[in-house]
Amino acid sequence: MQVPARFAYERADSVPHALQLLERYGPEARVVAGGHSLIPMMKLRLAQPEALIDINGLTELGQITVEGEELVIGALVRHAELLAHTIATDLFPIFRDAERVIADPIVRNRGTVGGSLCQADPSEDLSAVFSALRATAVIQAGGAPSRKVPIRAFHHGPYETAVEPGELLVQLRVPIRTGTGSAYEKVERRVGDWPVAAAGAVLRVVDGVIEQAGIGLTAVGAEHFCSPEAERYLEGRQPGEEAFAQAGRIAAEHCEPHADQRGPADYKRHLAAELTRRALAAAAERI
Repeated sequence: MQVPARFAYERADSVPHALQLLERYGPEARVVAGGHSLIPMMKLRLAQPEALIDINGLTELGQITVEGEELVIGALVRHAELLAHTIATDLFPIFRDAERVIADPIVRNRGTVGGSLCQADPSEDLSAVFSALRATAVIQAGGAPSRKVPIRAFHHGPYETAVEPGELLVQLRVPIRTGTGSAYEKVERRVGDWPVAAAGAVLRVVDGVIEQAGIGLTAVGAEHFCSPEAERYLEGRQPGEEAFAQAGRIAAEHCEPHADQRGPADYKRHLAAELTRRALAAAAERI
């Protein structure tokens, strides 16, 4: 039977308390909420934190609200809560599309939005979603003002993020704009699996012209989970199948997929193009 290495355990009762505990235990401490990624890694001893800081009691991080022209999603919001939140999914149907195909109900009931982003798995669905939405991550440190990091600068690489030791991701802020549609398309080997490839799209159309495009990609080696080259191609053009197909081809050209048990690289590159095209078309229909 696989068991983790020994570790200390503390339960935080507030954000300041969690930050105090992180400072006390130092850089080898890890935060845990749902634990669906961290605990299996600990059992395999791929992760060996000296202390776990349990933040499940931090109810202030479990809220979804609208503040001015932003949708604010707490880092402790569960996948199932985001899926069930009609204000969030009506504003951004991409959340509904993605959350319905993340893992299974057991994982969605306990796994958190913040945990998914901070795990920084190269095949993470929500990383592509928030990248397409051009969200901002809010990070808190003890005794210092919170800092905001564009989500496209949040992931530094596989399993590496902008959250430094002693810091805590507290919320995601998504800009709300009129004339916007969004969608997410995913291919998986079986229901609830990690994607073979997936693409998210966000379009804002003003006077019949694409004013801003957001394209999120995961599992295909897209830097920062996005395709700025395809986005720039679309902006200023009229939405349509030809433009969307070309954007998909551009997105695929700038990916660096790797062959693995889920498929060869050329197949993943093909999926990047096709799923981008489909997501863009679905987003346009929803405007």
